[in-house]
Amino acid sequence: MSDTTTTEPTPETPEYEPNPEAVDTPFESRQEPMGTFDSEGNYTPRKIIDDDLGGLSIDEAYDATMVSVEDGQLVEGTVVKVDQDEVLLDIGYKSEGVIPSRELSIRNDINPDEVVKMGEKIEALVLTKEDKEGRLLLSKKRAQYERAWGSIEDKKEADEPVEGLCIEVVKGGLIMDIGLRGFLPASLVELRRVRDLQPYVGQTLSAKIIELDKNRNNVVLSRRAWLEETQKEQREDFLHNLKPGERRKGVVSSVVNFGAFVDLGGMDGLVHVSELSWKHVDHPGSIVAVGDEIDVQVLEVDLDRERISLSLKATQQDPWQEFASNHQVGELVYGRVTKLVPFGSFVQVGDGIEGLVHISEMSAHHVDLPEQVVTPGEELWVKIIDLDLQRRRISLSIKQAAEGGVVAAEYQEHFGEHAYDDEGNYIGGDETSEGQEAWAELYAEGGDAAVAAPEGDAAEAPAEAAPTEEAPAEAPAAEEAPVEAEAAPEAEA
Repeated sequence: MSDTTTTEPTPETPEYEPNPEAVDTPFESRQEPMGTFDSEGNYTPRKIIDDDLGGLSIDEAYDATMVSVEDGQLVEGTVVKVDQDEVLLDIGYKSEGVIPSRELSIRNDINPDEVVKMGEKIEALVLTKEDKEGRLLLSKKRAQYERAWGSIEDKKEADEPVEGLCIEVVKGGLIMDIGLRGFLPASLVELRRVRDLQPYVGQTLSAKIIELDKNRNNVVLSRRAWLEETQKEQREDFLHNLKPGERRKGVVSSVVNFGAFVDLGGMDGLVHVSELSWKHVDHPGSIVAVGDEIDVQVLEVDLDRERISLSLKATQQDPWQEFASNHQVGELVYGRVTKLVPFGSFVQVGDGIEGLVHISEMSAHHVDLPEQVVTPGEELWVKIIDLDLQRRRISLSIKQAAEGGVVAAEYQEHFGEHAYDDEGNYIGGDETSEGQEAWAELYAEGGDAAVAAPEGDAAEAPAEAAPTEEAPAEAPAAEEAPVEAEAAPEAEA
């Protein structure tokens, strides 16, 4: 075994010989910008020319590749990131601009994903080039605001409407997104005032600009003005075809303190509180409600002011007319004391019908105060001594009722026909009823006393006929006499 180890010769690395004709090969094309190789294959980097930057420093050359921004400048960029609290916008600056979520939209508490999308190009306004954290702060809504003002001012000048999304209900009205926050007062949303504004949120509305102040960031809108303008011809035709005295069906659209608005199918008319009922009305809501379908009568049509006056009670029977048709002076009626006044008491004798019992007609005896004879809520018989339908006033007498007389027809049925003579005078009967007991009790208390009254007391009774409210037959003493202002008020319908 030989100790000699045979070593195979290692092949020498072939020398690199550049081929000047192979300039199009990938290797050759890569070596040209990199430098050169010598005959032995050694690499020599290419030299950098001294004025390669054109005389600029490295920092200057770097800054030259970025856009220039200033505070208040409008810039355009691409959305590169959307977070819950902020959006990053690439505008070609050394760092992305940051748009806080509150600066994305004029709408409050909105999700950034609802405003911008990844890759979307948007416009923003530079708030500050560098905040405390070195960030470039931008605002999308302020850029939108600046653009919108120019458009809004042009539309205000041309008296053109604006269109926007209703985004919020605030105290006194609505907020519309018209590129900025426009305020639409509740009284100007519709042709009539609207109580519930919430259904308008999310709707796109058109409105006229009635006030514009950029310094105060104040824009006031009116949808009613736009509706009046667009529906003017239709309203004029409707008003000209509407005649006073005619009856129309309508739907109650709104109830307010002074009455109710009724939609007649083309315009709203007002039923004033005094025209809702023949009775006294404390609040319109006690008579009608929104959505009620009612019959009304047209009272007046004002073409110049485009207003319609309506009446609900005109379509109903007048209780005063009905009472006057069924009763006459001298009849006895049953009533309830509603109110005491220094000069007498008011007694309700029908639905919504009140009459006055003057203090001189309360008793055959002298009466200083009404409460000496009656109390509120008390029910009793009274005699009609005067009936003035035109002035809607009834004068009643407790004193004369106690003397007896013809009982009104509607009360006779409570006693039975056998209780009256041919002339309608009460003669009594075996059957009893609530009305009969009331009459018997009152007659026993007042009738017998009046017949047996002493001459002295009788002398105090007035000699004249029963007084009305305006001309009492017996004036009380000076200290008791009511002042002129306390004259019996007219019973309210």
